[in-house]
Amino acid sequence: MEISENGPERLYDRAEYIKSFTAQVVCVKEDDKGYLVALDRTGFYPEGGGQLCDFGTLGGLPVTDVREKGGQIWHRVPQAFTQGDRVEGVIDWDRRLLMMQQHTGEHLLSGIVHRRYGFENVGFHMGSDGVTVDFDGEIPAGELSALEWETNRAIWENIPVQVEYPSPQALQQLSYRSKKALTGPVRIVTIAGYDVCACCGTHLHSTGEVGMVKILSCQKHKGGVRLTLLMGQRAMLHYRQLLGSVAGISALLSAKQEEVLEAVQRLSQENTVLQQQLSDLRKESFCRRLDAVAPQKVICLLESPGLTPVQLRQFCLMACEKAQTAAVFSGEDGAGYKYALGSSVLDVREMGKQLNQALQGRGGGARDLIQGSVNARAEEIRRYFAELSEQGRDGQ
Repeated sequence: MEISENGPERLYDRAEYIKSFTAQVVCVKEDDKGYLVALDRTGFYPEGGGQLCDFGTLGGLPVTDVREKGGQIWHRVPQAFTQGDRVEGVIDWDRRLLMMQQHTGEHLLSGIVHRRYGFENVGFHMGSDGVTVDFDGEIPAGELSALEWETNRAIWENIPVQVEYPSPQALQQLSYRSKKALTGPVRIVTIAGYDVCACCGTHLHSTGEVGMVKILSCQKHKGGVRLTLLMGQRAMLHYRQLLGSVAGISALLSAKQEEVLEAVQRLSQENTVLQQQLSDLRKESFCRRLDAVAPQKVICLLESPGLTPVQLRQFCLMACEKAQTAAVFSGEDGAGYKYALGSSVLDVREMGKQLNQALQGRGGGARDLIQGSVNARAEEIRRYFAELSEQGRDGQ
């Protein structure tokens, strides 16, 4: 049996709710990933137009990829069939329904954006965890909520989704969205009052089956914007996850769910006050330690873990008032130490290179102060600076 020049009968094109079908194998090819099977008819949608392919089984074997090439649709399976075999195809309906929800929801949103702003959908991709849609203009951030609401209102209206191939004459009179110039029969998807678009994907019978649409983010992208969306099942699962998080936070803070934001804000303010108090206490403690140190050429002080880079820098500069060179370390054995090394009179960059080499460290900075980290123990750090001080005394 030869492959038809017109390709297989595309059952999904007019029967998008098909769940199983029978077909005849017309060609089998082997590659390094398994086998590619061509059929005389198929219900499997091949990846394309921004939509992921269908999964399912063919003759009981898992179909893990479906691609169109040269007008033929190839189904990837782990074992070979024989040309002429009659096989049953079974569509993974949960995946197909999910894809139709994403695609139909995208039509609603893109149609509304086009009507409101005149922007074109110039990029559409269904990922494994969401949908991105690119528009060639910038949607005002303050209008995203209204855009989302109108899209969901169209879902609640449960409008029929019509799929047809208009005659060439009718097509000439029709105003529709399309990313590129089209020739031959054109498949038009119409959602009355919201969208008319040329599209080859699979769609629901009515907008109500989309369930819901949620805009997660809007980012500037190539002179326009990229919206990230969740639709249908994915939007509901996202809502359930967020609700679970809010319920957990509510229990931890002993606050009603509708009051968790205020509770977290109060907690954040209290934490800011406590952090400032802790910073003040650390500074006071450091000053007392520094008062007990006699003026010398090199000072090395090891502090408890948790000092921020800003605090390390601050303490190092304070220590430089009692020595030509000062180093302050914060950390613990096993986890390593962060440090600040500075001087009020010397260029410490070369000294920093030597320190990093001796103590398995890395870092850098300016002439008067550098910062970094070392993978060494406290004993090694103290020994290194003791030897450095001794060398300084010998050089006097």
